[in-house]
Amino acid sequence: MQQLFRVLIIEDDFRVADITTQFVGKVDGFAVVGSVKTGEEAKRWLQTEKLPDLILLDVYIPDVEGLELFWTIRRDYQSIDVIMMTAAKEVTTIEEALRAGIFDYIVKPVDFSRFEQTLTRYVDFRRFLSSRDELEQEEIDRLTGSVTAPKEEVVESGDLPKGIDRITLEKIKKIMEQNRGKGWTAVQVGKEIGASRSTARRYLEYLVSSKAVEAEQKYGDVGRPERRYSLL
Repeated sequence: MQQLFRVLIIEDDFRVADITTQFVGKVDGFAVVGSVKTGEEAKRWLQTEKLPDLILLDVYIPDVEGLELFWTIRRDYQSIDVIMMTAAKEVTTIEEALRAGIFDYIVKPVDFSRFEQTLTRYVDFRRFLSSRDELEQEEIDRLTGSVTAPKEEVVESGDLPKGIDRITLEKIKKIMEQNRGKGWTAVQVGKEIGASRSTARRYLEYLVSSKAVEAEQKYGDVGRPERRYSLL
């Protein structure tokens, strides 16, 4: 059974919270378990409910100053991962959040493709850690992005990350090779292999990270951005 990651949204604008809830619902493996508007509501929720795996947090919460609520969560609930979703672009704020160990920092207005990419990466991150008791330096480098491995080392290695199946990976590469020159979306690849868009995107982003595939943002007829993938 697929692990379901519990998500708490902390956002004072109910319209943004509703949109974020819809975004989460479109990504396999995640469920919104609560949505609160203030720091006090967030603290009460965390004290009385089963803790979430992930918090989507806005910087601008009406009853707290700056990153005060974020630091409270970091201090009292260290097992919870945090993704900042905010309009705050100040370098000092971003630097402080990064130093404190956020998983990602997404600037509003949030693009779904970018949001989905982050949640897909989060799934891979959690699955990878849960599959290991110890990590070698190469594996730590992969997690932190400190070193980019050559294509042959990552794609051809037998030590694929958890959640990446070699047969499916090779199937995707073969499909793209047979249609070289075509830019593929995650939806198209998912249909070809009989999988969801989220699953297809996970494999495609893995191929991007291993330098086997390149990704380009394209805009359709109605202006909605599409991430298209093609072989290098």
